[in-house]
Amino acid sequence: MITLQDNKTTTYNNTTKPQHHNTAQDFMPINGTDYLELYVSNAKQAAHYYKAAFGFQSLAYRGLETGSRETESYVVAQDKIRLVLTSPLKSGTDIGRHIDKHGDGVKVNALWVDDATYAYEEAMKRGAAHFMSPSVEEDEHGKIVRSGIRSYGEVVHVFVERKDYRGVFLPGFEKWTTNYNPPSVGLKFVDHMVGNVELGNMNKWVKFYEEVMGFTQIMSFDDKDISTEYTALMSKVMSSGNGRIKFPINEPAPGLKKSQVDEYLEFYEGEGVQHVAVATDNIVETVTQLRNRGVEFLTIPSAYYDVLQERVGKIDENIDALKKLGILVDRDDEGYLLQIFTKTVQARPTMFFEIIQRKGATSFGKGNFKALFEAIEREQELRGTL
Repeated sequence: MITLQDNKTTTYNNTTKPQHHNTAQDFMPINGTDYLELYVSNAKQAAHYYKAAFGFQSLAYRGLETGSRETESYVVAQDKIRLVLTSPLKSGTDIGRHIDKHGDGVKVNALWVDDATYAYEEAMKRGAAHFMSPSVEEDEHGKIVRSGIRSYGEVVHVFVERKDYRGVFLPGFEKWTTNYNPPSVGLKFVDHMVGNVELGNMNKWVKFYEEVMGFTQIMSFDDKDISTEYTALMSKVMSSGNGRIKFPINEPAPGLKKSQVDEYLEFYEGEGVQHVAVATDNIVETVTQLRNRGVEFLTIPSAYYDVLQERVGKIDENIDALKKLGILVDRDDEGYLLQIFTKTVQARPTMFFEIIQRKGATSFGKGNFKALFEAIEREQELRGTL
């Protein structure tokens, strides 16, 4: 999944200045996100939810009928986004333990590379923790090579090399055909994926992505940038050398009340993926369809829109339409972006999704932080966790 193609981006840390991706020294080129695997308590029901609510389509299946005796996985796809939803078929498994501790959430962020063995070896010699040695998986459609390393919490990165494979997804999976395939809502690709880590660990993982994977820190937000009357957090954005993969990393900052990161860490019981941002070319149409399908979004006070045009300048979209849907707007030196955030999509107040449309902007909506975080605080107050 290819994300941003622009080689320039903007850094915010009380000052604004451009930085450039150094592709000449990119020792681990990544083509894009290959898939995200979520460990969930009921993969069959989760697949139906992502199809019905988010417009994903049936793609592939692995389970008892394909010879898998331990796990069942459903793969759903929309444009370049692939979600693998995996559940255990027996008790006492590592996957079951993961779900029992964390609830539903992202376990694997798989990265599409040209050479999975090379990527693994380069990461390991730079200090990565082993997850999966390079292995060849084959069927009648060709072969896949996969390897993997560990990241924050229990999240892992799996390197996927698929240049010699023509199958539907991976060996061991069969094409999943169903009568129920609601239309797409216009989601295109994974724009970025945000991780929440414990206080004091943000710089540790910044260093990991810099040294082990060759990423560059392209933005930094401190507790002055991301704060409300009650809560605050800090964040740094890491980007692959070619700019196609972006991982913001959040840690809590001291505040009068418990921040969204504190709440996440309490209920996820550790570090993990807070939200996945998925891109669209028409956010008004996409969000309208998602709302009609029952997806719930954070609500924004109408006063936010009273000064919107004064703050961001001329935009193509109708402000009344944005106000009706609760879509946020922000501008940087490259253009503007539109974004909106769902409520959490499982029982625990942990993972959620961001819908984003970029019209030149390469930043992450700094001007919206206060409105967004106040919206999250209202949800925390309802849950009694603020």
